[in-house]
Amino acid sequence: MSNSPGERPRIDLRKAINAVSDVVQNRPKPLRVFDQIHMKVGDMLMQSEIVADWAEGKSLAFIGDGDAISVCVAYMMRRKVLTFGPGRITVFDFDERTVNAVTKFAEREGITNLDAVLYNCLDPFPVTDKYDCFYTNPPWGASNNGESVNLFVERGIEAIGYQGDGMVVIADDDELDWPKQVLANTQSFSRERGFYVSRMQRKLHAYHLDDNPNLQSCNLYISSLPGNEANKGGSQPASADRLENFYGRAKEPLVRYVREKKRVDPGNADDSEYELELLGESE
Repeated sequence: MSNSPGERPRIDLRKAINAVSDVVQNRPKPLRVFDQIHMKVGDMLMQSEIVADWAEGKSLAFIGDGDAISVCVAYMMRRKVLTFGPGRITVFDFDERTVNAVTKFAEREGITNLDAVLYNCLDPFPVTDKYDCFYTNPPWGASNNGESVNLFVERGIEAIGYQGDGMVVIADDDELDWPKQVLANTQSFSRERGFYVSRMQRKLHAYHLDDNPNLQSCNLYISSLPGNEANKGGSQPASADRLENFYGRAKEPLVRYVREKKRVDPGNADDSEYELELLGESE
């Protein structure tokens, strides 16, 4: 099932599916109000192998990761399902549930090349060691012409110091107008910052999306032009004019962080999801 036929050994499909299942069991439920929509499991498996191959031996920054592709990649490397992959992975996410899920899973499974940082892309990107590449599956920008995508891409570009490669997961649909406009704007935004589109894999992923179950996404790859220099002004907070319809129509960001209210056992249903009727109560 490798995305590079003849170059990589075939993976054990059963072990790979079981590994992804472990990750799905561990990740928090999506919050639709923040445009968190989970990729379907089969596509997560395919995407994880693609990302591992693309970022082999490199340091990789995830700008948000509700899908938990970062964990899939690191876990399948740890389990020897994949014999290739990034040397270091860091997740930057404003959802504390995601950050805690990543760090606790990594600790429990002995994954030493995976960590997570609580970070909101509205804020300047934190000063860190430079990464080689970045990955983001941002809010798709149907109501803001892709400005939400551009902000996540900008943070990824800052994470790699304006030199390196990025993979942007973005809506891809021939029947709708807005994905085409967003794709065009993302490409233009990247070009203005010294990046070109080096590759595109169309219509790869499906999602658990009730209002448009057929909507798919693509992988848009961008790479820095030779001699591209870092932004001399440094990372800046997102300006107010970029926040309109950020998470959908009339959905501006009002939240800095999603905080984890209590420790959730991912192996069991939360007690807020059910109630018990005891033997004899209905008799």
